[in-house]
Amino acid sequence: MDEIESTAPEKIRDRLKPIQDGTFRFACHPGVSCFTECCRDLNLMLTPYDVLRLSRHLNLSTTEFLDRYTDVVVAEGSPLPAVCLMMQENDRRTCPFVSPAGCRVYSDRPSACRTYPLARASRKHRVHGTVLESYYLVVEDHCRGFDEPRTWSVEEWIADQGLEEYHRMNNDWMDLVTHPAVRQGLTEKQIPMYYMASYDLDRFRAFVFESRFRHMFDAGKMDVERAREDDSALYELALAWLKFFLLGEGPLRPKDRP
Repeated sequence: MDEIESTAPEKIRDRLKPIQDGTFRFACHPGVSCFTECCRDLNLMLTPYDVLRLSRHLNLSTTEFLDRYTDVVVAEGSPLPAVCLMMQENDRRTCPFVSPAGCRVYSDRPSACRTYPLARASRKHRVHGTVLESYYLVVEDHCRGFDEPRTWSVEEWIADQGLEEYHRMNNDWMDLVTHPAVRQGLTEKQIPMYYMASYDLDRFRAFVFESRFRHMFDAGKMDVERAREDDSALYELALAWLKFFLLGEGPLRPKDRP
């Protein structure tokens, strides 16, 4: 467990347990005595795809969502600004989207909520480009879900929680933010651009289509115009821009100008 012990937030490191024989017992439903207990007092980091999905669920722009529901923090062990879901200001510090009946944004809940009670460690092989991943159980004392009889394999849990799409969308961004050159830190000029292109995709869309961006950069085979209406294309373009802006890599290239 060396890799995840060194990268997981310190708060959960002593709760990580190996998954024996590739299966685990767990279920969460209103009949479990601790139902929604895990939806409070969280340091819940959001990925860019989490922000995009939640903002669309709430019919907000990414800018409005970020202003209303998040704090910007520097995560433990990272030099990069990150977005953390802001808890409510009550005595239990509950999630802004939880209710007695459960999660009010369940169909678009964040990656971390979907993954729980698992923790995922992933990295991209620098030579072959394949994603290498491993999973561990996050065993918390209050959780009675582990007493339930339902048995899962990791693969079954991933499919049941709709994690395939989240992993696909998160993997390239995680590969970028864990790149050695990025982990060394960003300049004052790079940080605002990194934040906008990672999290505030509606503002990034305005940057692309209301500036000289398309006149200055060649996107190769990427269809930049699709990003005007298509959020998936916008997300892909934002990642391509970050790879160019931070690393000088990827499909984007400056156009030859007189």
